[in-house]
Amino acid sequence: MSFIKSKFLRYLCPPGNGVYTVHTAKDLKAGLHNKLYGTTELELVQKKWELSFEENLGKHNLCLLGVTLDTGGGIQRGANWGPLFIRNEITEKLNKDLFDLGDTRTIPHLLHDKYLNEQTIQNCQIALYNEVNDLPVSALSITENFCETFYKNYPGKKILALGGDHSVSYSLVGKWIEAKKREKKKFAIIHFDAHTDLLATRLGIDICFGSWAYHMIELLNEPSDLIQFGIRSTGHDRSHWESEHGIQQYWTKELENPSQIIEKVKNYLKENEIEELYISFDIDALDIEYAGATGTPEPGGLKPHQCIQIISELTEGINVSGADLVEVAPFVRSNFVNKFSSEPEATLRSSKIIINKLIEVMS
Repeated sequence: MSFIKSKFLRYLCPPGNGVYTVHTAKDLKAGLHNKLYGTTELELVQKKWELSFEENLGKHNLCLLGVTLDTGGGIQRGANWGPLFIRNEITEKLNKDLFDLGDTRTIPHLLHDKYLNEQTIQNCQIALYNEVNDLPVSALSITENFCETFYKNYPGKKILALGGDHSVSYSLVGKWIEAKKREKKKFAIIHFDAHTDLLATRLGIDICFGSWAYHMIELLNEPSDLIQFGIRSTGHDRSHWESEHGIQQYWTKELENPSQIIEKVKNYLKENEIEELYISFDIDALDIEYAGATGTPEPGGLKPHQCIQIISELTEGINVSGADLVEVAPFVRSNFVNKFSSEPEATLRSSKIIINKLIEVMS
């Protein structure tokens, strides 16, 4: 096995194992392992997952990565379970239509190594790797390290990531942008969300679910290459965000029939010769009827078919080379009104619709 693949195996783990737990969702995890590897015995799962790198990494251009982190959220936690539950909605596609790389190894108390002192990092390295070394220990830092190595060594391959809260996009999108700049590509970000995520900091923390998009703006060729859909929960109006940051923003109330706005954005992409897109999809872009099991569920949102139309038409003739689906929190119930008592099931149905569309446009 190559050095690069061996490195991946050190800070990734088999699909479904990113959340450190013994009993919670045990049956779901065992079912996933049995479908993927024909066994639920942990040592065999590990061995077959490692062998899958040799068999599948070279075969597939589209790869799935789970980032099982909810430390960067701040309202209701639980998005760390998203990757496991979403995988069980699309098991038939795993290692067939795309290669499942597995999950980041996640210490649930940690966000990014920049916030840790040297002693803590060393303690966590011993816990994760049984030695003090130069590898990262926080999920976002692991994701950055992984993505940078992946894009440099496998140019042309794509990552479709499952979060996790929306802070994971800070690492995923940042390293994707670096790769596109090395390739001298013109690129843009399509961002679905109920919230702008344009805070510089939240309670003094500069990396979180409410700030990742703000930090991407300075990496873009033009601020207007960040295009947001579904915004509706914010303390300012659209004109504030567009004038303050130079981004493009379309609120849910404008998207009842999105065709005209789609055409406007398509013209922008064409005129600016955009070659590649990253799609970051926060499940709370959808109305609470379709996505109540999330950290900050919001009424008055988009319907799945509107999002599918936007994705389908904007990606015609443009390479979607990166994407993520985040903030699916299957154990969360919002208590808004009784009719949403089936929130987890509805949210997973919606997640399946979105993830299948992302797989389609990235394949």
